[in-house]
Amino acid sequence: MGADLDFGTVGLAPWPDLTVDDKDEARLVERLVARDERAFNELVRAYERRVFGLVLRMLGNRAEAEELTQEVFVQIFKAIATFRGDSKLSTWIYRIAVNLCKNRAKYLRVRHEDKKDAIEDLAERAPLGEAGRSNVGQIERPDEALAGRQTEAIVQEAIAAIDPVFKECLVLRDVEELSYEEIGEITGLPPGTVKSRIFRARAQLKELVEKRLGEKVR
Repeated sequence: MGADLDFGTVGLAPWPDLTVDDKDEARLVERLVARDERAFNELVRAYERRVFGLVLRMLGNRAEAEELTQEVFVQIFKAIATFRGDSKLSTWIYRIAVNLCKNRAKYLRVRHEDKKDAIEDLAERAPLGEAGRSNVGQIERPDEALAGRQTEAIVQEAIAAIDPVFKECLVLRDVEELSYEEIGEITGLPPGTVKSRIFRARAQLKELVEKRLGEKVR
């Protein structure tokens, strides 16, 4: 396992097309199970941007995100033999990433180390409205009505401050653009709970953005 993840050149959006047909995915998994290092490198190239983007949104700290993304791929390599194909490979990878994010976020909260020092950089590199990603709010979601780097930073700070219980569903839905069914597979939550948590996260996001702006958002 010798892939090097170059986060300095990893943009967070737009995402590359990661669609893999069932036959190619099955073959890739077979090669991974056989500990084919070239297959692992292919996996990293295909998924590092998405995984890093997800982890950075969840943790809000670039250094922590870089370290944890490395850990995600280590865990994938270790656990690939347990992948049974009951879900898409990408869904399984997201599940590993989200679970590791939860554990790391809990650790950081306990030690008060979550400084979220990547917010401005994240807003500059990957505005939520970029590349058609406008899901974080129509009427109830504030970012579509707001523009500019400063506002993007405010939105990112607000996302970082959302209750972690709700944030994962918001990020998976409105940033990663996953379906409710995919989010349910990743989080283990029923569809109704997924929708409820997204609704509450969007309400929190709107309130936090309004507080930082000092004005109501349509």
